Amino acid sequence: MKTTITHNAIQYKIDLSKPLDISIPITSKKVNVNAWYIDAPKIEPHREKDFTGSVPAGASTNFYDISFNPHAHGTHTECVGHISAAHQSVNQHLQQFFFLAEVITITPSEVQGDLVITKDQLEKALGSKTPTALVIRTLPNEASKRKRQYSHTNPPYILEDAMVFVRALGIAHLLVDLPSVDKEKDDGKLLAHKAFWNFNEEVRLNATITEFIYVPDSIADGSYFLNLQVAPFENDASPSRPVLYKIE
Repeated sequence: MKTTITHNAIQYKIDLSKPLDISIPITSKKVNVNAWYIDAPKIEPHREKDFTGSVPAGASTNFYDISFNPHAHGTHTECVGHISAAHQSVNQHLQQFFFLAEVITITPSEVQGDLVITKDQLEKALGSKTPTALVIRTLPNEASKRKRQYSHTNPPYILEDAMVFVRALGIAHLLVDLPSVDKEKDDGKLLAHKAFWNFNEEVRLNATITEFIYVPDSIADGSYFLNLQVAPFENDASPSRPVLYKIE
C-alpha cells in the first residue's frame, strides 16, 4: 500500500506494506537484551488460589502477568522525565508519530579508554542534512546486539559536545543501538541526556531518545520516514516500536 507524506511542503512516497522494524522485543528468556544490573523480564501466567491463567494448565484463557523495566529490557523511548524531578510522561509529550529520519553508521572512536561517538563523526555522517529524527547504527553491528548483556561492560556512548550539535541541528528524536547515550558509570552526570534535552535552560519537552534499537545491515544509510509508536504508559519511558519506511 503506497501513500504520500508531506513534510516541510515536500511530498514523499512510501510503501506502507514494506516496514523495516528496528525494535528489539521483550521476552521472558534469560538471553533477552539487558542492562542496568537487573534480572530478565518475567512473562508468566497469573496465579491466584486455584487459578492459573494458562490454557495448557486448564484455564479457558491465557492471562499472563508481565514484569519488566523499559530502560533495561528492550527498545524504549524516553522523554526528559527520565532525568527530571518533576513527573513527565513520554505518552503525553510524544504527540506526532511520523518523522523524516536519517540513518547513519558510525564506528565509535577510542578516547581515554572509552568508545565514544564524537561531534566530528556526526558532522561528517550528516553533511548538510537536518532531519527531524536521527537513527545511529554503531559498528561492529553483530546480531548479538539483540540479546547482549550490557551490565558492567562500559558500552559506547555519545560525548556531550556531540549531543549539543545534535540539539543545535533541531533533531527532536534520537535513536541509538546502545543501552544509553551516556557512559554506563558516570557518577550521575548524564551529560549527553542533559545536553539533548537542554535540561538547564529551555527544556525540550517534546524531544525523545530511543535506546536499544537494532538496525540490520540490510538497511542502508540514508533518508527514511520513521513511524515511532510507544505503548501508552504514563511514565518517563515506554516500550516502543520504531519502524522505518523507504522513500521511493
